[in-house]
Amino acid sequence: MRRLVAGTGWKMNNGIADSIRYAEELKARMRPIDASAIDVCVLPPFTSLSAAAQAFADSPVAVGGQNMHWEDDGSWTGEISAPMLLEAGCRYVELAHSERLLRFGETYAQVRRKVDKAMSAGLTPILCLGETAREKAEGRADQVLAEQTLTSLGGQPDDRVPGIILAYEPRWAIGAAEAAPPGYVEERHRALRAILREHHGREAAERTRIIYGGSVTPENGRPILDIEDVDGLFVGRAAWKPEGFARIIELVADAARRKALDVARTDGG
Repeated sequence: MRRLVAGTGWKMNNGIADSIRYAEELKARMRPIDASAIDVCVLPPFTSLSAAAQAFADSPVAVGGQNMHWEDDGSWTGEISAPMLLEAGCRYVELAHSERLLRFGETYAQVRRKVDKAMSAGLTPILCLGETAREKAEGRADQVLAEQTLTSLGGQPDDRVPGIILAYEPRWAIGAAEAAPPGYVEERHRALRAILREHHGREAAERTRIIYGGSVTPENGRPILDIEDVDGLFVGRAAWKPEGFARIIELVADAARRKALDVARTDGG
């Protein structure tokens, strides 16, 4: 069974003091929650990474960066490298968020280089994928996801692919009033797993985690988590307060228990 993920990206929110306060409150709220069967991560702004990593050091919560460059060092003004993220205490790095693509002109060809560097450095990439509203309306969602996935993972050995977390985030659902409908999420996650199966083999496809993000809340998260091919939630504004993220963590932990019981029943039968 794939290990479920509860993650949140803070975007340009929570400076050092706020990150420390968030960490202390989240740890207190997590004490009654058995999160031992899931992975939990927060992605603070770069300036807060070290403080957040220290504040969460005695907890199950890991820290990640929201972006990185594909070079280790050099004349890249304003950029952050994989070694710098590691030095700040990171275990994860988010790549290809739609805002980076739409507002800063990043491409999946560049993301491919970042995935390579993150993997080589020992960071776990959280690779964002998703279609626009226009691409959805044109019926090209799965084609777009295939192009994004195959470009980003180009050249990766099959046995390395499960070390990458795919985050399906339909661009039209990010910041919207509601998440994508569960049936639509199920179709896209199934398509992503089929893409992995075709190009990297059955084992890689079954081991790779595919999580959902895009206007996730504690209220709509459970039906999404009940989908077989959904391996966790990647949350934005609903988790910018520790009480919100604690509820998401509890949802994911409960889903992990349900899915483990389903696997046990199937194996026993």
